[in-house]
Amino acid sequence: MAKGAREIVILECTETKLRHYTTTRNKKKNPNKLQLKKYNPKLRKYTVYKEAK
Repeated sequence: MAKGAREIVILECTETKLRHYTTTRNKKKNPNKLQLKKYNPKLRKYTVYKEAK
């Protein structure tokens, strides 16, 4: 079986450092770190989430 190009990543809030979300990304097509705007329930607003180690 072929090994998939996608890997599971954890998203960390840039403001509170909380880790609420997980997602997958294609590491061959997107070698850079993932950055998304997601809802932060603690702050009750949308903030930037970056890929954590």
